[in-house]
Amino acid sequence: MGSKMASISFDAVTVDFPVYNSSARSLKKRLFQVATGGQLSADDKGRVVVRSLEGLTFDIVKGERVALLGHNGAGKSSLLRLLSGVYFPSTGVAKVEGTIGSLIDISLGIDHEATGRDNVYLRGALLGLSKATIEEKMDEIIDFSELGDFVDMPLRTYSSGMHLRLAFAVSTIIRPEILLMDEWLSVGDEGFKHKAEERLTSLVDATDILIIATHSKDMLLRVCTRAIWLDHGRIKMDADAKTVADAYFGA
Repeated sequence: MGSKMASISFDAVTVDFPVYNSSARSLKKRLFQVATGGQLSADDKGRVVVRSLEGLTFDIVKGERVALLGHNGAGKSSLLRLLSGVYFPSTGVAKVEGTIGSLIDISLGIDHEATGRDNVYLRGALLGLSKATIEEKMDEIIDFSELGDFVDMPLRTYSSGMHLRLAFAVSTIIRPEILLMDEWLSVGDEGFKHKAEERLTSLVDATDILIIATHSKDMLLRVCTRAIWLDHGRIKMDADAKTVADAYFGA
């Protein structure tokens, strides 16, 4: 654990993506304007760029549970990717203190030819866990996923439910200081769902900062202390959960 307290500080952060090969420009331009809400411009080298996030400034401190609201294409995914280190700011400064864990794509890195057990190692490594940590947690993961002997069978023999239970069990053994989520995970049948819900809640409770993109007013009001409403890559509103929920969903 880092001695510094978990925190996130953004100062005028903008993310642009160059669009290469922008010949046939008028058609492409029209399509991009439709797809990106008109966030199309040119950078100083004359390349066409799509602006995914623009001028984001905010601070998030330990104890906050922040919901990201906005329509598809508003910038929620781009912001989560920026926080997880997949994207970098084109301009501005993004400072993130603390270990980051992501539950955004829990099936990432899954190999269908490999066994369930091997996939635990693969996914664990992607989550940044050491081999020793994974070994130590292996029995707990197998037990939680209710796979039994199937854990030594290739993943292609799994039902989609088994596959999801395994992915969920591995992905939730992390205990990061900052947790990133894209919607509240809901997996499995009724029995497993309840168990998964408890585990997810304990993971969220243990984390210093939660950032979750959501479309659910109920989840937002139940879990979050604050909400940031994004619109075309800009912050439209940033306030306590109820204030933003009322404005976004209608009181």
